[in-house]
Amino acid sequence: MQNPEALLNELFERTFHTKPLGIHPLDASGSGSGRKYFRISSVNHTVIGAYSEDRKENEAFIGITRHFLSKSFAVPQIYAEDLDKNIYLLEDLGDETLYDFLSGHRNGMVEFSSELLDIYQKALDGLLDIQTEGGKGLDYNLCYPRAAFDAQSIHWDLNYFKYYFLKLAKIPFNEQLLENDFNTLCNYLLQADHSYFLYRDFQSRNIMLKNNNIYFIDYQGGRKGALQYDVASLLYDGKAGIPQSVREELVNYYVHRLSLRNRQAADTFMDYYYPFVFIRIMQAMGSYGFRGFYEKKTHFLQSIPYALDNLKWLIENVKLKIEIPTLWNLFSKLIDSPNLKQFAQPKLTVSIYSFSFRGQHPQDNSGNGGGYVFDCRCLPNPGRYDEFKTHNGTDPEVINFLNEKTEIAIYFEHVKRIVDMAVENYISRSFRNLSISFGCTGGQHRSVYFANRLAQYLQSRYDINIELTHLMQKEWIR
Repeated sequence: MQNPEALLNELFERTFHTKPLGIHPLDASGSGSGRKYFRISSVNHTVIGAYSEDRKENEAFIGITRHFLSKSFAVPQIYAEDLDKNIYLLEDLGDETLYDFLSGHRNGMVEFSSELLDIYQKALDGLLDIQTEGGKGLDYNLCYPRAAFDAQSIHWDLNYFKYYFLKLAKIPFNEQLLENDFNTLCNYLLQADHSYFLYRDFQSRNIMLKNNNIYFIDYQGGRKGALQYDVASLLYDGKAGIPQSVREELVNYYVHRLSLRNRQAADTFMDYYYPFVFIRIMQAMGSYGFRGFYEKKTHFLQSIPYALDNLKWLIENVKLKIEIPTLWNLFSKLIDSPNLKQFAQPKLTVSIYSFSFRGQHPQDNSGNGGGYVFDCRCLPNPGRYDEFKTHNGTDPEVINFLNEKTEIAIYFEHVKRIVDMAVENYISRSFRNLSISFGCTGGQHRSVYFANRLAQYLQSRYDINIELTHLMQKEWIR
């Protein structure tokens, strides 16, 4: 049996009538799915190749995408497909997700700039288009595993939380009393209007930013459902850490925009919003438990403290119109659980440096004595071109120059694999410091570019502290 890379290379060649120059796996270990993605490139084409053995899910994605494209929604183009071989080719929307942008443009957990707020508002505008117009003319029989977010779907999410989070986290509960509350919550949620398209996984990692535009991906779990679920998914996206005041501002913005289309839907939106917030958080915690406790992917467990912080605010500030006492008390147990508090231990600090091999080399002041030094001198050098001599690796001109080089992409993929292995091992062993350095000839272009790019990548993936230092920064000032 051929491997995914070989199958995708063949499909690329059949589609574009040229052999690809390279195929590079895209990191998906932070994802909750079994799909594999690859970037495939030739002289004139760069695409994303996808492989998944779930035929029904592939059919759902392809069918929904074509429907969305017919409505001019901002989703990736489909260039080719061979579902008998579990593969398809998509438009390459780059590497920057909304979560990456969020991580790279915030100062701590409080600051939320006007630029970020504007992007989130645009994302909500796009979501509202998809929710209200996306279902019109859609064959919901495409949807997988169910055509609607109905009682069965709701109970699947609740049981996911019960069996993969509560059980594996060793949280005691009365199963019958908990089932009673699950039924109460489910019955209430089903009273909301479920006639819209429900995206299902509308969170910051599934929103791409490219050329100042927003694109949407990973809606293959979409189905008919209520408006509130997707808004809750975005605004209570755990590690995004959106301040509560900003959440309230954004939900008010969404309701206002909804009111311009459907006054009645806007008037009743908040009646069901927070119950959907709760079920979305429980579904996410089920995923953390399954991937973290069961599959031993420890970085998923680092999201637990964020979910608990959200639960703490909710039970202290939200009054529901239904009584779910067992579930409510269970949330309090989770917040105070010593077994879960361990995941909020002091974080790993990764110190990232750029430097010149001709100048000062990084010094490890942590006492750890470990880490990596990556030599970037084997890569294309912007400093050899007059137009880049007064620029550095933080400037868009240099970034664009390096992004276009195949060698840069290959090099960074190798760096990520090495660093991911170290970071995950250090986190699992409660290490506190890791040093990573990038050196080039002048410490101005390549090393700076890679240091910045790695810092952004690690911050988007792990709950760690990043210390970024450019040792030659003073030399950039002319």
